[in-house]
Amino acid sequence: MAKQLSRRFFLQASLASALATPLGRSWEENDLLAQGKNPAPPPTSQVAPEQMPVGTIGKVKISRLICGGNLISGFAHSRDLIYVSPLLKHYFTDEKVMETWALCEQHGINTMINSPSDLHAMRAYKEYGKRGGRMQFLAQLVPQKDNLELEVRRARDCGAVGAFLIGNYGDEWTRDGSINLIEDLVETIRSQGMIAGVGGHELRTPMMVEKHGIEPDFYMKTLHSNNYWSKRQAGQNKEVIDNYSVDNYWCMDPEETISFMRSLKRPWLAYKVLAAGAIHPREGFRHAFENGADFAVVGMFDFQIAENAAILRQVLSGPLNRSREWQS
Repeated sequence: MAKQLSRRFFLQASLASALATPLGRSWEENDLLAQGKNPAPPPTSQVAPEQMPVGTIGKVKISRLICGGNLISGFAHSRDLIYVSPLLKHYFTDEKVMETWALCEQHGINTMINSPSDLHAMRAYKEYGKRGGRMQFLAQLVPQKDNLELEVRRARDCGAVGAFLIGNYGDEWTRDGSINLIEDLVETIRSQGMIAGVGGHELRTPMMVEKHGIEPDFYMKTLHSNNYWSKRQAGQNKEVIDNYSVDNYWCMDPEETISFMRSLKRPWLAYKVLAAGAIHPREGFRHAFENGADFAVVGMFDFQIAENAAILRQVLSGPLNRSREWQS
């Protein structure tokens, strides 16, 4: 049995959880209401983890809500705000990263995503394990075309239970005809004892993978309501809209994605389900799971974890108008 995390570490995580946002009010409202109030003293013992629906990919049990890694690594779809990424890097110290993962575990989230090339995140993950943390790790790979094994072995050495080709590269390799490399990467990941996936912002990425008979263990594909992309489209010319790199936090083909993924018998990890913070979790989670996603990958600050986990449990425990069978 893993050794207990340090008393100080769990007191910090428990206090953060006590201050987390209850359902029914916005985070901003609760921040204002909390001003001037003394928080209740933190509990003196570790809180038992809350239950969270899980699925299984290969032999790996994964919570339906997965903690994304972009925020922790300082990457943000911040539109035209230039200060956001530096702000994230200052906010997510090693201690804050570990507190975030501890809160995830407390609320039943057992898996996070990050890049094995992110030395900051991997340093924190190693220390987190030494303190008794049990968060699972799916590695987001950015491999070199002429050396696929390097990034895969780095993921294995960091303790990843699975790995996948990052969506940007999935799209790029599909566009330039490097489908054979995607197949090689999937097999290389499996050869190292990890479940293997392929990511893509563009629908043609999983479509071409399927067309060529490649069989990943799971897909990472963007999804959210087209209402938000339609609003973004308004007033922009076709040249800008066709340049996918401008707005790749938006799902540009949601209805087509839903239709295509409905027929697949592979687990689907949906990401960008909140469109980089433009969609509330109550709407984003329901839309994702009703339209076929098996898991939702969401970047989260520590103060968002309790509410996100509670909303997801509510969505999955109530009536769900889901047409696609669960694939895990």
